[in-house]
Amino acid sequence: DAINTTIINFNNEKMQITWAARELFHNENVSFSYTFDEGKHKVWKPCPTYLLDQDYNSGCLFKTEGPTLAISIRNSNGSEELFSKKLKSDFYIKPNPPENVTFFWKEDTVTVSCNKPERAVKCLRLELQYKSTFDKEWQSRTSRCCHVGDQGFDSRKCYSFRVRLKRLVPSCNVVHYSSDWEAETFWMNGTLLDSCDDDRTPQSNTVILLSCLLAVLLMMLILLILLCKQQRLQMSVMPAIPDPKYIFADLLNDHNGNFQEWLDRTDHVVPQTKLEYEEPECITEAESQQEDEKNSDKQGPLEKIFAFSGTAENSDLKVAQIACLIPASNTIASFAGFHILMDDDMYVTL
Repeated sequence: DAINTTIINFNNEKMQITWAARELFHNENVSFSYTFDEGKHKVWKPCPTYLLDQDYNSGCLFKTEGPTLAISIRNSNGSEELFSKKLKSDFYIKPNPPENVTFFWKEDTVTVSCNKPERAVKCLRLELQYKSTFDKEWQSRTSRCCHVGDQGFDSRKCYSFRVRLKRLVPSCNVVHYSSDWEAETFWMNGTLLDSCDDDRTPQSNTVILLSCLLAVLLMMLILLILLCKQQRLQMSVMPAIPDPKYIFADLLNDHNGNFQEWLDRTDHVVPQTKLEYEEPECITEAESQQEDEKNSDKQGPLEKIFAFSGTAENSDLKVAQIACLIPASNTIASFAGFHILMDDDMYVTL
């Protein structure tokens, strides 16, 4: 009884018994034998398969043949028994993982079921564990074999599920043995996925990309606002001074700074100021002739007097009827049947 052993009955099919060889037997290689017989005439069988720890026998693996088991550990030559024990193999059963696990989804409720084992179903419980991508710890639910369910699942989340079978203690087992976990599965809104990472990664990438774009746009907007404020402040405090090299670009580039040459070349560009001169309304010879004809019909022919340029006495009497005629050089002007040759320096006053 002073030797601690670990006894596991794998689904009532194989027995595994291990011990701490190095600590218990101090580098001595021991032998192991067992029997499922009862009564005085027992047939001891040597261990068919030893488990080794640094080349020392530390356990034995053999087939389960009955509910009652007796074991014996002896020294290397079998002359001395170092440890013996009698036990019920049914109290050390570790069940196999559940088989043919199915998931049934109805709205926010999930029901998990599996095939019933061939024996000892009353001693088994089906345990369901699940967690979403936002949970750190597993949520656990346990029910009688062979179905278990829970509700409150969010259709927008991806969940990981795993199930196993457990033996009841102490009514069926003396130690807490559970099966290995069935392969983990991933579900979202009743749809089986390969992994929750497939559902989470695109969303996280999209969120990161949108966050980066938003941050960049926000930074650009802040920079534009600061730049506009800086330009306004600079213009109000230090107004910009025009650079003369742009105003006199042709003087420096085309004339190499020759001011006189630049003036000669740009005289035609300088706008000429024209004095506005409004000439008095001229009374043409045709209009005066028409008036004379009208007067001649009523009063008879009148004498027509013509005064030429150079006569000072008539200039004050006919100011309103002056016609300023500036004919071209060597132009012939006609007045009431007279033909006069005009040059540049001649003026005619009517």
